[in-house]
Amino acid sequence: MNGPDIDEVRYFADRDIFCAGRVSSDDMERVNKATGASTQSTCSDIQEHHLGECGSFEERQIGGERFNIFSECPGAKTCTLILRGGAEQFIAEAERSLHDAIMIVKRALRNTNVVAGGGATEMDLSGYIHRYADVNVPHKQQAVVKAFAKALEVIPRQLCDNAGFDATDILNQLRVEHKKGNVWAGVDFDREGVRDNMKAFVWEPSLVKVNAIQSAVEAACLILSVDETIKNEESAQPQGPPQALPQGAAQRKKKKKQQAREAEDDELHAFLHYGVRMAQMKKKKKRLDFSLLPIIEDSIGF
Repeated sequence: MNGPDIDEVRYFADRDIFCAGRVSSDDMERVNKATGASTQSTCSDIQEHHLGECGSFEERQIGGERFNIFSECPGAKTCTLILRGGAEQFIAEAERSLHDAIMIVKRALRNTNVVAGGGATEMDLSGYIHRYADVNVPHKQQAVVKAFAKALEVIPRQLCDNAGFDATDILNQLRVEHKKGNVWAGVDFDREGVRDNMKAFVWEPSLVKVNAIQSAVEAACLILSVDETIKNEESAQPQGPPQALPQGAAQRKKKKKQQAREAEDDELHAFLHYGVRMAQMKKKKKRLDFSLLPIIEDSIGF
């Protein structure tokens, strides 16, 4: 189906009716939700309750495309963001950053609990698990629990490495602060030290922390549950052009194949000779002692 003809567009424009041509069903659905209108397939029975409303409508040229903009819609719960950039790579990077920001806001609205970032949460959990293991976990199991607690310190250590800080010194300062009861003590990226990240507004949604720790524990349990691996020797070999055989190896390989082929021919010849001999003896109606059959077969290699 083609779009409206120029005469049809002019006819509607003369009567202050905008004609957009072909519009996708997804766009129509969004317009209906924003304006409160309903899609009609005919003009014969349009009622007032079928119509929607908005504060203003305009068609605007942006770049090489034309956009229809509905503003001040009473039922609008969404908005449209237009990204611009000098190259596709810049636009793609801006889109990823914007998507991450929107997802963070979404999680923050869904779960209003926040925790301090900068490794503060991981350090406090690590200290708590260490203390729990010292009191409640006996013998060798204590080493396992403490290894899990030490694994949580990877997050602040990696943050220090990314910033170019002395990770060992920063982690020692964090341990001291958390032993003093400062549960929100984290890495200070501004002054290369330790600070209260809750007061510094370095926050993270608690749901993100919970999901990250749960995913890490599930992955570790899955790896530890594997007791055997199967290795495909063919796939383990390097993929590349076949290497040339050393001098004389090609002739030896060819000779070995020839000897194997000759041995197969000898076995086939012996089998045929045995069959012909049995047929001749049957034809002459000679008695054959079948107790000697295994000895005959062994003698010809079967």
